[in-house]
Amino acid sequence: MILRILISVTIMLGAFTTQAQSNQNVWKTLSKITYKKQYDELMGFKIDIPVFSEPVQALSGQEIEIKGYIIPVEGYKSHKEFIFSAYPYNMCFFCGGAGPETVMEVQSAEPVEYTAEQIVLRGKLELNDSDINRLMYLMTEARLVKD
Repeated sequence: MILRILISVTIMLGAFTTQAQSNQNVWKTLSKITYKKQYDELMGFKIDIPVFSEPVQALSGQEIEIKGYIIPVEGYKSHKEFIFSAYPYNMCFFCGGAGPETVMEVQSAEPVEYTAEQIVLRGKLELNDSDINRLMYLMTEARLVKD
């Protein structure tokens, strides 16, 4: 009986550890992409299209939990649609040297007030490799995870 309890506890702890590690490494996983050149009719020239690795594809449609920073953009009034970044404002894709794999568009279920501090969001991840007017990562049904 004690052996069964020990085995159960070990399995449960392993599951929590795996979940915690995956939550901390989501941005690292999302960085596992390459690009291919593809001609765009509207633009009239070749553009870079993301090619998502298998680990990234495995996250598509899944609920993820991710840490990051809200990037204030013009029109940030509803607090339900915003850009989320792995890095603070001064280091993000739009302002610093980070790549496009370090940001995502967010549509939240409830308003998320702006803060310059790191926050945690939970939502459904969608991959975008076809609409050049949007970011490659989209999070829908996002919710703020409170400490």
